[in-house]
Amino acid sequence: MGLIRAEQGIDAGAVVHTGDPMREQRDLERGVGWVDLSHRGLFTVTGPDRLVWLNAMCTQDLTGAAPGRGTSALMLDAQGHLLYHLALVDDGTTLWGHTEPGAVAGLVDFLDRMRFLSRVEVADRTGDVALVWTVEEPWEGRLATRRAADTLGGTDLFLPRDRLGTLADRPHRAGLWAYEARRIAAGIARVGVDTDDRTIPNELGVPGPAVHLDKGCYPGQETVARVWNLGRPPRRLVRLQLDGSMDALPAVGAPLVVRDAPERVVGFVGSSARHFEEGPIALGLVKRSVPVDVDLLIGDIAAAQEPLVDPDAGLHVRAARP
Repeated sequence: MGLIRAEQGIDAGAVVHTGDPMREQRDLERGVGWVDLSHRGLFTVTGPDRLVWLNAMCTQDLTGAAPGRGTSALMLDAQGHLLYHLALVDDGTTLWGHTEPGAVAGLVDFLDRMRFLSRVEVADRTGDVALVWTVEEPWEGRLATRRAADTLGGTDLFLPRDRLGTLADRPHRAGLWAYEARRIAAGIARVGVDTDDRTIPNELGVPGPAVHLDKGCYPGQETVARVWNLGRPPRRLVRLQLDGSMDALPAVGAPLVVRDAPERVVGFVGSSARHFEEGPIALGLVKRSVPVDVDLLIGDIAAAQEPLVDPDAGLHVRAARP
């Protein structure tokens, strides 16, 4: 069948499958395959102050980041709302990162304006560096390698962009649908897809791989700390098991309503996919007050909740901390 690409949405232009999305998922599950994520935004931060400087602006503690150890961080506004997700790895001289498609220009512009007297340089590398994810052993010729809690059991490879053309004949290529099904099953949210302009980190799970609760001050920290100390974030991330008899998947942003009271909107759905084992699944944000055992509806599609965040999540519930 050839390569099928997304025609619209945040991932427009990305290869979504190569003819058999379910086979692609099964290949990834058995440790074979790779996915082209070159539509994502890539950036670097260089200079001796890079880790201390970025540490002051994000939710992650980067001051002791060991070379080669991947991590994640969030950039928040002053009220604690999510702005950017940063997937990071430092190689000892350069901090490599990627973020959501279309977000890197704004991110780099913001960071560049925050340099002041710090010895750092920020660069948008999307034009010359590409991202590939693989469950296989890392390939030769990579610029950087990232493994972290959110790399889905695989590895992020930062490659020279001009190398993408040489991958055309590489076997076991999988598309974005297979990758997304794996991500949704793992309960990992995407900023701008599974979130809105009101989302705070606690709604996605705190503590979590992108938020360090014991570091110093950063924009939005007061909100994160207050909700953690008092508990009960306003909304909570859920994984949704969708009615498999329906042909369509819900649109990003579609309202979630209570099945027995369809006039009651309690949240929205984010990303969705057809999983090779679990069937149709999705992620959603729902109000904390919604009982975890209440069935929901997305249009005509029935959805059962699988809680990912405790409705009462906070210090008082003694959640395990990393």
